[in-house]
Amino acid sequence: MLSILVANIKGGVGKTTVATHLAAAFAADGRQTVLADVDRQKSSLGWLARRPVTAPVIAALDWTKEIGGVPKGAEVLVIDAPAALKPKEVEQLVAEADVIVLPLLPGAFDEQATERFLKKLDELKPIRKSRKAVAVVGNRVRARTRAADRLDTFLGTVGHRVVTRLRDSQAYPDAAAAGLSLFDQKAKRLADLRQDWAPLIAFIEDPS
Repeated sequence: MLSILVANIKGGVGKTTVATHLAAAFAADGRQTVLADVDRQKSSLGWLARRPVTAPVIAALDWTKEIGGVPKGAEVLVIDAPAALKPKEVEQLVAEADVIVLPLLPGAFDEQATERFLKKLDELKPIRKSRKAVAVVGNRVRARTRAADRLDTFLGTVGHRVVTRLRDSQAYPDAAAAGLSLFDQKAKRLADLRQDWAPLIAFIEDPS
């Protein structure tokens, strides 16, 4: 089973958007996919509750109180982590994952928090020994803006693979409200946005 942890100690960076889209992408590919929500806000579970019955099935796990087991036959597990994780919680969730996906937004506060979180991750033996990969993702990026330029400068210093940058678009909140993702919609106008995810999915499949 392929296990993906989506985490950052900074709130509001788009962890749930990334987690739900990754789960939807693998489900759309025909793989038995499970989405585990660790955040007490239960945003991922709410998204799954809104998901139409016609969309590819994604199984739900409520890990808000305790990390539990995974259904038999699961091929992909996506874990949506809360913000403000304690060190022991970080260690426990990293132990469950094959790949850690770390989204962040352009901005000094997000960059500062992300830098602290990456330092915590680097202290963990599986990451320090390069046994588990970390994928950094720039989220809600608006091209040709000063914020985007500053983000690029910061990402050049993080010491981990910056896999992709996801463009800012109203398509994301619109999809979330319907329990959907860009991968559940075939509109040509969304093709470029879907393409932003291709490098991240490829990295998750083969982080070497």
